[in-house]
Amino acid sequence: MTATPDIWLRFETPQGPRAGYVAGETIVPIAGDMFGDWQADGDPVPLATARLLPPVIPPTFYACGINYAGHCRTAADEFGLDHDKTWPRTPEIGYRAQSAIIGPDAPIVLPADVPPNVQVEAELAVVIGKRCKHATPANALDHVFGYTIANDVSARGWQFADRTFWRSKNADTFKPLGPWIRRDVDLDALVTRVLVNGDLRERFPTNAMIFSIADYIVAMTRYITLVPGDVIIMGTDGHAPQIHAGDRVTIEIEGIGTLSNPVQAEAA
Repeated sequence: MTATPDIWLRFETPQGPRAGYVAGETIVPIAGDMFGDWQADGDPVPLATARLLPPVIPPTFYACGINYAGHCRTAADEFGLDHDKTWPRTPEIGYRAQSAIIGPDAPIVLPADVPPNVQVEAELAVVIGKRCKHATPANALDHVFGYTIANDVSARGWQFADRTFWRSKNADTFKPLGPWIRRDVDLDALVTRVLVNGDLRERFPTNAMIFSIADYIVAMTRYITLVPGDVIIMGTDGHAPQIHAGDRVTIEIEGIGTLSNPVQAEAA
């Protein structure tokens, strides 16, 4: 194993999914575990022509509760609540389905019976690299492998009607993740943008969270052991844009990359 490269990903090959890292304009395939021992294995693959997959399939997929001021306000308005009612007092965590994950350019498929108002939630995704229990504020980020982008697609009609988020946020294809994991990231410099069909719909400072990444890792690991490959999505800000069949939704986070997916209706 050599020094860990900055950009990691998974990509399709005729033999199945492979992991690798980016070197210039190529992907270097690896044997082993990107979170542990690995070595280069095989000929480099042109990055431009590779079919990228979700950069990680997490053992457990966690999702922060409302974690931005703008999202608190819009959630309160949608639920008809006082803004104070939606402001989080402590870090709270939920879960997302591994089966909902798709990669870059894979279609988000809207079920035939999904109610109107399906929205995009552009989120920073934290990828854990080291087993972690009882983290402290000083060492919490030492357990992070890197960062990627998530789209927490949300069907609001189901979210308001159901007692849980089982289908509103976890329907198949509702969790695009990618395009890769970036390790060398200045969190305070990140800006998130959401575009639908090329039109800018949302822009916010990525790190303007109510509770920081470290806050969440400390709170979670009081009770839960995080393991390499676990993913935590950190919430979104502002008013989430709606999407419809035929759209293309693109999320950009400066310093990480771009995640873009078409939206399709479920086949009859």
